[in-house]
Amino acid sequence: MKILAFSDIHMNTDFMLEVIAQSAVADVIVAAGDFANKGGSARQIIEPLTKIQKPVVIVSGNHDNLMELTKLCGEYEHIHLLHGGGVTIDGVAFYGLGCEVPQINQEKWNEWLDEEAATRMLESCPVGCVLVTHSPAYGHCDLQIYGANEGSKAILNCVKMKQPQLHLCGHIHNGWGVSSFIGNTPTHNLGPSVNWFEI
Repeated sequence: MKILAFSDIHMNTDFMLEVIAQSAVADVIVAAGDFANKGGSARQIIEPLTKIQKPVVIVSGNHDNLMELTKLCGEYEHIHLLHGGGVTIDGVAFYGLGCEVPQINQEKWNEWLDEEAATRMLESCPVGCVLVTHSPAYGHCDLQIYGANEGSKAILNCVKMKQPQLHLCGHIHNGWGVSSFIGNTPTHNLGPSVNWFEI
C-alpha cells in the first residue's frame, strides 16, 4: 500500500493541486489536520479531496472546526474523518485522533483535548494499525523552536502499548519533516509537503 500523507495546509490551495496531481499513484491519502486557520472554514481545502478517487483518511487539527469537517466529509464514502475511531482499507487498519493534545494554545478558536480524554479515546486503537494524530507523541517530532517538547503523553503511551506499524502526525511546525522511532514504530511529523510511505 502506497500512502501519500501531509498535514498543516492552513488554507494553501496551491498545495492541494499538487496533492491531486500526485494522488493518481497513491492507494490512500492521509491528512493529519489543520486544513483551516484559526477556526475558519476548511471548505476550500476539503472540496479538492472530494474529487480524489482514492480512500482519504483525515483527522482534525486544532485550527479546524471538527463539526464543520464532520459535515463536509460525511457526504462522501471515500473520506474517513477519524476522531477516536478507525477504518479498515484493503485489510489495513487506520485509527485517528484529532485536536491539540494537551492544550497549549489558549485562543478561543483552538480545539483541544486533555491527556485524560485522549487516553480514553485511544483505548480502542488496534495493535499494529496506521495511527494518524494531529499532535505528535511527547518527546518525538515535537520540539518547539524555543526548546520545549509539546507533544502528547497519551499518544506516546498509546504508541508504546499498541505498536502501530506507522504513526503519522503534524501540528508542531518546528518539527515538520522530523522522523523518529518509538520502539519499533516509525513516527513522522509530516508538514505541508507530499510524503510517501509504503506498508
